[in-house]
Amino acid sequence: MLLLFDRFPFNADEAIVALMARHILLNGERPLFFYGQAYMGSLDAFLVAAGFALFGFQVWVIRAVQTVLYLLVMLSTLKLIPLIFTSSGGRWYTAALLALPTVNVVLYTTVSLGGYGEALLIGNGILYCGLKILRCLEDRLFPPLQWFGGLGACVGLGLWVHGLTGIYTLPVLFGLVWSIFQHRPTLHRRAIGFAVLVFVLAALGASLPWWLYGLERGFGALINELFGSAVAISQATWLQRMFENGFNLVLFGGSVVIGLRPPWEIRWLALPLAPLALAFWFAVLGLWVRFLMRGGAGLAHWMLSGVAITFVLAFVSTPFGADPSGRYFLPLWIVLTLVAGEMVVRFVSDVRFQVGLVALVALFNLWGVIECALRYPPGLTTQFDPVAAVDHCSLPRLIRFLREHGETRGYTNYWVAYPLAFLSEEEILFSPRLPYHPDLRYTPRDDRYLPYTIKVAQSKRVAYITTRNPKLDEYLTAKFRSAGVRWKEAWIGEYHVFYALSRALHPHEIGLGGERP
Repeated sequence: MLLLFDRFPFNADEAIVALMARHILLNGERPLFFYGQAYMGSLDAFLVAAGFALFGFQVWVIRAVQTVLYLLVMLSTLKLIPLIFTSSGGRWYTAALLALPTVNVVLYTTVSLGGYGEALLIGNGILYCGLKILRCLEDRLFPPLQWFGGLGACVGLGLWVHGLTGIYTLPVLFGLVWSIFQHRPTLHRRAIGFAVLVFVLAALGASLPWWLYGLERGFGALINELFGSAVAISQATWLQRMFENGFNLVLFGGSVVIGLRPPWEIRWLALPLAPLALAFWFAVLGLWVRFLMRGGAGLAHWMLSGVAITFVLAFVSTPFGADPSGRYFLPLWIVLTLVAGEMVVRFVSDVRFQVGLVALVALFNLWGVIECALRYPPGLTTQFDPVAAVDHCSLPRLIRFLREHGETRGYTNYWVAYPLAFLSEEEILFSPRLPYHPDLRYTPRDDRYLPYTIKVAQSKRVAYITTRNPKLDEYLTAKFRSAGVRWKEAWIGEYHVFYALSRALHPHEIGLGGERP
């Protein structure tokens, strides 16, 4: 229903995935990573390309791919339950919470940002293979090599597709090493060595794109991207940054994870039910910690908890902690649904109360989603910076205007350039060489696809498009006048178009957009 009523704005990050998929089909490109960000592999673009090949270049196809991925995440999560808990009586409660998740989960499993749906599915694969191996070891049986190969393939694929899968890899590998050490008297060293070899070969094979990119571009930059250089903007000391990240995690991240607020703004959702939902999750986590601390937990339970613990440590200690927008917290929802299903069954004896509690939380989640969907714009948006939250409802009118006036080349900001390129079928190319921040700061990382910029730089006619940035409008007006350039202006929704320039004037000539391309 949310898709039918178009409640998800089509923003630049998703447009880049769409353009990558388009280039894969039409230009024969084979990108290894998301344009401009080498910590997310291009698997998502290849999956979307397959969808485009079947149904055409439509935005809904991207969302359909993400929906299928999330369905697979739901099914694979339910497959984990009997491997973690002796009784799987809570599986239906876990299923209900997965089917009616928080706003954050609905958003980032519908809109593509380059591989988060795949990361969740691969993470479940890592857990599943690891738990299969663990079960065999605990039954004093040597695990079949296929599970070591499957684990290696998932770990390697995760390294390429999204570094977020590392929060699954580390606790699973640590748990398996610990289990092998405990059961070493019953295991043959040669068999262990062969299993490790199968794991390593599978991991190397599945992560081959990562290694190829590193050999071509250098591993230093690749590793820096993996550990958050893309979002490393803080100038604070490491200790200060850890404190700031911890604050972001507890206050901003925690409220997003359990659905108290949408990830893009500070606004409380479903207020009548919010205290009850908060009490539910506090009780679930408290009971889970008590269960772990009282000695009844097995290694499988600690592996599951290790995913959350590893995430917390990574979030606090890396630059990713400066971005509490919500997408990094997706794995925590999977952990929470598994734990909640088990804790409800274990500590609430009456089935009616079990159903009531889970229904209450599911209703709270649904209420929050509907509340956000009814506020359009922004709808369910990936833009948590108000400056970047451009209302693209007028984008079709903008495309018509530019076509009618022959303005197919020009300059704009990141949030306009790529949706404009995809929806115009790359007829209209605008380079993202303009700042979108009110203080006019600009980062070259905004220019994700250099061929567009080169084509624009070679054009003898250019236009400029700004959005919600009066200071930039004043700056452009002053620079055009001082350069003796005549122009016309038009407002189309939130787009301010400077067109019909008497001569081509490029950003590097007026102190914008960095160096000449």
